[in-house]
Amino acid sequence: MDHREISRRYLRELLGGMLIYIILLVSSLTLLKSIDLTGTPLLAALVAIAPAIGVVLVMLALMRLLRDSDEFLQRIQLQATAFAAGVTAMVTFSYGFLENVGLPKFPTFAVLPMMILLWGLGLAYFNRRYE
Repeated sequence: MDHREISRRYLRELLGGMLIYIILLVSSLTLLKSIDLTGTPLLAALVAIAPAIGVVLVMLALMRLLRDSDEFLQRIQLQATAFAAGVTAMVTFSYGFLENVGLPKFPTFAVLPMMILLWGLGLAYFNRRYE
């Protein structure tokens, strides 16, 4: 498979996973607000976590993209991922110390978007570096 085909497949899988995520997120939030699930905590937890299915599909699409890419693209992805993980770790770890002096708790929900943003910045940087 050439790079164009791999990219097209990834885009289809990414958009499909994101569509499923959005549908499950809206459905989950609607159900949690409109139906009393307090008597069934397991069902409430399953409904609340359902959007994660879309996230798993996106992750699988990314893993397949990386697996099928050539070594050069894998190297760029590795560097971007290491950058994102390192900066996210540094920010969240440092912020944890700042919570000891009164800053509000860092929302764990913000960690993934932060990593994705930093990964994108890392990709832009490392792609330009190797042009």
